[in-house]
Amino acid sequence: MIKNFPRIAALTCAALVATAPLTTTAAAAATPARGALVKAEQSARMTSGEVNAFLGKAGFPAIENAKGVDVYSVSYRTVDVKGRPTTATGSLVLPQTSAHDLRVVSYSHGTMADRRAAPSVASTGEGRLLPVYFAAHGFAAAAADYLGLGEGPGAHPYMHTATEAGASVDFLKAARTLAQQHQVTLDKRIMVTGFSQGGHAAMALGAALQKDRDLDVSAIAPISGPFDVEHAEFPAAVDGGLDGRSAAFYLAYWLTSMDRVYDIYDEPSEAFRPPYDAKVTDLLDGGHDQESIAAGLPSTLEELLTPAYLGKLGKPTGRLLKAIRENDTTCRDLRAGAPVRLFAATGDRDVVPANSASCLKDLQARHVDATLTEVGDGNHFASLRLSLPKVLAWFQQRSGAAVG
Repeated sequence: MIKNFPRIAALTCAALVATAPLTTTAAAAATPARGALVKAEQSARMTSGEVNAFLGKAGFPAIENAKGVDVYSVSYRTVDVKGRPTTATGSLVLPQTSAHDLRVVSYSHGTMADRRAAPSVASTGEGRLLPVYFAAHGFAAAAADYLGLGEGPGAHPYMHTATEAGASVDFLKAARTLAQQHQVTLDKRIMVTGFSQGGHAAMALGAALQKDRDLDVSAIAPISGPFDVEHAEFPAAVDGGLDGRSAAFYLAYWLTSMDRVYDIYDEPSEAFRPPYDAKVTDLLDGGHDQESIAAGLPSTLEELLTPAYLGKLGKPTGRLLKAIRENDTTCRDLRAGAPVRLFAATGDRDVVPANSASCLKDLQARHVDATLTEVGDGNHFASLRLSLPKVLAWFQQRSGAAVG
């Protein structure tokens, strides 16, 4: 989740050097396996100086001994919310290094309602910045778009735990195939992080990796994730604990997405007041940019939702409750073995810090090595900026790499 469509999504970078597309295509199979590589295209190549210039425009400090990076847009096989075969996309960023064996950081991005902001297609913004940041420090950085974003077909099932995890695991497998084509072996012990919706996705991915035959997870570091919609996020939205415009955006996105999966209302007018009932589904179809979405939604939840549905959010039942509880499991699905470092900001009014406190409680109840670091009284985006150096340092310590 990203507060009021923050400036990071609009950042430009003259230092980004696009290259001519280099495309590889995996051999087709009668029944393609999940995680099979469909195609990969090199979308950018940046020297170390260009990397620092690119990150510097977004306010990142210069990285001493930064690596140059090669950026690949990847299409691969996965499954949709009903388990049917589909494709999804993501971005793999490889450091320019003589090393042939690389540790992997999987970065799960925050809320994106515009499919063109996703890692595989964006040239700026969070989807490009964060994978480049980790690759510049010598990691192979994998960033799945999730279903329905980037070049993936259909609508994005926002905050749907099973497909956040499934698409991310499958992308890591496709990334391994692509890396091998470039004589690089990716370590199977994945370090996982993510911001906002990506914090939720990172926890889901960590649990899925523990069950996978081919991959494993060695560290999980979610930043400001909405882990407890039922007991933390929705109550804050209803009681005014969230920024009004942010609450309207997140709830509109969540409700329209979950309705496609769980049929949580019979007609949009059951949940949304006019004129939003007639336009909200189309507005959040993945084809509108952030500015259009912001202009098309109200500044408060009370303006967006009918009084009856607003009341249901406070006391959910039926299909609405099922949608909430089936996707509120990320911190209860992880088992002991992979350490977790949670990060949150006390001033966050997009994803209230009670989400991370609830997650910590669930993890400790399962005897997971877990801590929660409060990074200050900053807002939602500040939590990412303040947490990243701590996440990086921990990952470097876990991988035996030198900081910087």
